[in-house]
Amino acid sequence: MPAVHLRAEHARSDVTARVRSGSWTRARRGAYVDSAPGCDGRVDARLALARLVAVHRQSARPPVFVRESAALVWGLPLVAPPGLVHVAQSTRPSGGSARDVLRHVVDVPQEHRVTHRGFRVTTLERTLVDCAATLDPYAGLVVADAALHRGADRDRVLAILEESAGRRGVRRARAVVEAADGGAESPGETWLRWTLLRLGLPTPETQVLVRTRSGRYWADLGYPAARLLLEYDGAEKYGRDGVAAVEALRRERRRQLAVEDAGWRVLRATSADRSDPHGLVARVRALLPPAPLIPRPDLQPPLRP
Repeated sequence: MPAVHLRAEHARSDVTARVRSGSWTRARRGAYVDSAPGCDGRVDARLALARLVAVHRQSARPPVFVRESAALVWGLPLVAPPGLVHVAQSTRPSGGSARDVLRHVVDVPQEHRVTHRGFRVTTLERTLVDCAATLDPYAGLVVADAALHRGADRDRVLAILEESAGRRGVRRARAVVEAADGGAESPGETWLRWTLLRLGLPTPETQVLVRTRSGRYWADLGYPAARLLLEYDGAEKYGRDGVAAVEALRRERRRQLAVEDAGWRVLRATSADRSDPHGLVARVRALLPPAPLIPRPDLQPPLRP
């Protein structure tokens, strides 16, 4: 959790000087966080978390964080950091609520609450269901995959869905939970599987074990019956250090040669494929036995206005 500095705990001149020098960044009214240059896209996520910490510290009574804010506390990945802090309350919010806090009038039973890292949040399972019901299918699946990977109990998730029958977003949440797989280890792997599913290919297995002469390897996704492996190569896979990245590429090349020598084919997807998902699916389909595509309308992305 980022360290948050409250204006009320510092001299006005000290706060002004630190902000002007760039050592502090404003997280929300009356709260600042140490600046973190060079973090690229992680800056927004860090500020979102700092905003949440500030709301917690500035509240007379610690709130219960829900939805994406709960996901942040649990350390789950999000497609986009939330611009608002999501909290639950039993009564309708007053007109004086802070603009960066979205207060949801929702019943969060005691069994759906827990204290994690010092914050009152929904349980891992309830957080999964809430995000699956309120985010678009891909964003919800990213959270669901990660939550299951972290140890969320699928049976408990299904029980919460059953208890929530009839509520807004539950139908979408069921589709996301059905497609969720704790074997996914990154949002990129989730995107690859989601793309294959929504455009009609069969469900691939995650973390496919391949035995070769040089050892055992695990592939991101695959269709073992077709001896086909799918890998998502994101920038984070090889790191930022040039020397380390080159060595990682060499290891990856040796690994692929060993896997191919064992009779498997390997298809790699990258961020460039996001602009042409149909082309990616066509490449995968060409390596599978002939079969009709069966698209999943319940997993389609939202229509653009």
